[in-house]
Amino acid sequence: MGLLDDKVTIITGAGRGIGAAAARLFAREGALLVLAARTGAEVAALAAELRADGGRAVAVAADLTTAEGAERTVEVALETYGRLDAAFDNAGSGLRPAPLTERSEAEWDETHALNLRGGWLCLRAQLRAMAAGGRGGAVVLNTGVGALVGGFGDGAQQAAKHGLTGLVKAATADHAAHGIRVNAVAPGIVRTPATEPYFAAGPAFDTLVARSTPLARPGTAVEVAEAAAWLLSDRASYVAGVTLPVDGGITATRRFD
Repeated sequence: MGLLDDKVTIITGAGRGIGAAAARLFAREGALLVLAARTGAEVAALAAELRADGGRAVAVAADLTTAEGAERTVEVALETYGRLDAAFDNAGSGLRPAPLTERSEAEWDETHALNLRGGWLCLRAQLRAMAAGGRGGAVVLNTGVGALVGGFGDGAQQAAKHGLTGLVKAATADHAAHGIRVNAVAPGIVRTPATEPYFAAGPAFDTLVARSTPLARPGTAVEVAEAAAWLLSDRASYVAGVTLPVDGGITATRRFD
């Protein structure tokens, strides 16, 4: 049996990077998947790939910054599989790092819509479905080390990610009695399509990663997905309300220069 065998699981932001890695891993671990992203072509192709490999997956094109989009992913899970057991709320985005004083109101609003509002809307819809189903469940949000420390990346995104850690704690207080566990993963510097331009710019970023990360290398999307899979699985049955760093040791040190 797989780690997520027969668990109906939503993955948001599933089209690329950590979300796509999670989809492939979760499918191998036996999950029944709903893959959601704003652009439907990527998740449709990924769902088809997983089905060709013997997995079960459906794709949903949805704007997860809206209540309609967030609720649609849950509706598809219920329509397709009859229940919802788990969710990895991975959708999010960020701007290039810049001081808070250089951010416009429009940039602030966009960052918070993608990262905090979208995370809350997805979590709200999922919690409602799990509580109504009476079977319990598990949700993992994707935050980042910027949710745990200051001075790491873009301040607007950090504020939104800190908000997600608050949602994890609030949801645990509100819904643990329903048998629903809510946790988060906080990736450090991970090599994905979103971060590839930093690596491609030259050796300076590799040097920064080696100096700021005790393990002296970037993480991989699969390593973050592995942590999320464990938190969603029954093997983490007594873990609730935590934000787990998956960062190569960054948050254990002060080596950010």
